[in-house]
Amino acid sequence: MIPRDIAPKVLQYSRQYPVVTITGPRQSGKTTLCRMLFPDKAYVSLENIEERRFAETDPNGFLARFPAGAVLDEIQRAPDLLSFIQGIVDERQTPGMFVVTGSHNFALLASVSQSLAGRTALATLLPFSLAEIRKVRGLSLLDDVLLTGGFPRIYDQELPPGEAMAFYVATYVERDLRMLVNIKELSRFEAFLKLAAGRTGQVVNLSSLGNDCGVNHNTIKNWLSILEASYLVKLVPPYYRNFNKRLIKAPKLYFLDTGLAAFLLGIQDTRQLGSHPLRGLLFESLVVAEMLKKRFNAGQPDNLYFFRDSKGNEVDLVLDHGQEIDLIEVKGAQTVASDLFKGLRFLEGLSGRARRSCLVYGGSGHRVQEGVEVVGWQALADFEA
Repeated sequence: MIPRDIAPKVLQYSRQYPVVTITGPRQSGKTTLCRMLFPDKAYVSLENIEERRFAETDPNGFLARFPAGAVLDEIQRAPDLLSFIQGIVDERQTPGMFVVTGSHNFALLASVSQSLAGRTALATLLPFSLAEIRKVRGLSLLDDVLLTGGFPRIYDQELPPGEAMAFYVATYVERDLRMLVNIKELSRFEAFLKLAAGRTGQVVNLSSLGNDCGVNHNTIKNWLSILEASYLVKLVPPYYRNFNKRLIKAPKLYFLDTGLAAFLLGIQDTRQLGSHPLRGLLFESLVVAEMLKKRFNAGQPDNLYFFRDSKGNEVDLVLDHGQEIDLIEVKGAQTVASDLFKGLRFLEGLSGRARRSCLVYGGSGHRVQEGVEVVGWQALADFEA
């Protein structure tokens, strides 16, 4: 089992809070992480029908089996249990008593905010980061990383990425979406998934996407929120202060796993990926996901934005640190030309708050060029966000 970068933060939380809540997409490694960090704790999966019925019909009896606490997996299957956990932890005042996990942020966090406010730490575990992939397989070919993505099971079991993603999508649709989407619309939702993958790295146009799917823009907005709450996509908002300029106001859509996006796009091998028109946007998605993983693994909040004005001045990522910002431009090419720094220079001058300007590209190495930090994709594994 590969030690996860988030592990020290989760252990820290377990010494400070009576409940630790770990969320993340299905198969991101939540169960494995919990069993690795808390081997002496009782473990129960609420996916188990008998356990779930017990928890729903007799929550006090269910929890009485665990006087020292437990790891409760997929807690969104029995969210009312959290109210009874609240009573126990208030009485015991024991740090790290319960560890609960869930892959439905939309259901889980609503319950957590109502029942465990001030009593739980929240951690988000996404699939493998580049640093974690490096531990498992090494970082050799960019297209191989883009095609494979970061889901741990693919690396642990050496699974064909396309086959694994086919099963993942089928499981997601069959087990999760039926609780959230009208069953009559599931076929349209599956089509929407593929169309959304074709827009990774692009500004969201709800009407255009709705027209292609045959639904209205409000339905698309709802479906995108479901994908985001399932940790499959990230909607990156625009960055704007009072710049007195016309700025893009819609968010950009990014799939958080390039292997999943590649599968939905019908990309089957690295040869096909190398000539695919969306390869550059898949690389941009990889970089955005990597920045988000670094933030979450360090227990820090999301601080990702992008900048684009009506005249075409653009910076792919703006990391907002409060008083200062970091600027990141992303290019999948293996060579770096001076004109790639244009957007960085523009926003540096406009904001007056830039702490760091970087260009992340598909080549190798880590250097400073014309005052800009040029970061090869492999060096991104050690980048601080």
